[in-house]
Amino acid sequence: MCELTPNQILFGERNYEAALNLIISYAQNELVIFDADFSRGGYNSLKRYELLNQFLAKSNKNILNIVLLDADYLMQNCPRLLGLLKNYSHLMTIYKTNQAAKIAQDCFIIADQQHVLRRFNKDQARFKFNVDDKILATQINERFSELLAETTEKIASYPLGL
Repeated sequence: MCELTPNQILFGERNYEAALNLIISYAQNELVIFDADFSRGGYNSLKRYELLNQFLAKSNKNILNIVLLDADYLMQNCPRLLGLLKNYSHLMTIYKTNQAAKIAQDCFIIADQQHVLRRFNKDQARFKFNVDDKILATQINERFSELLAETTEKIASYPLGL
């Protein structure tokens, strides 16, 4: 694993997971996540659960908004995250995009409108993370808003049925 240096292009799945941990740990008030399906980045790991749980437990005003292109992996392989959704449904939302948004190839996370981790292509572990970059965070957050407008489904932490 290389040293995670901000504002440089970095490579590797382990480095990407470490950078995700770092960005999540920076968050004090808000996390915004866009991902293809959570199959990369260790979203089903105990570490990711612990970091997100710590963030949500810090304050009843903290917000976690997630947009996914596909929610199948989440529903089948991330029971801890679904547990967080159940326990913190007042602070956390997960949405699935419509078909038009599925052309998106990048993934990103924004912490507190100032720290950004952006994976350039969902299938390649090539990424850059920026610390204290409000200009970039604003640009990426606008992209998140566009993707959020293309959502068709809000993910529930429990199955619907009779």
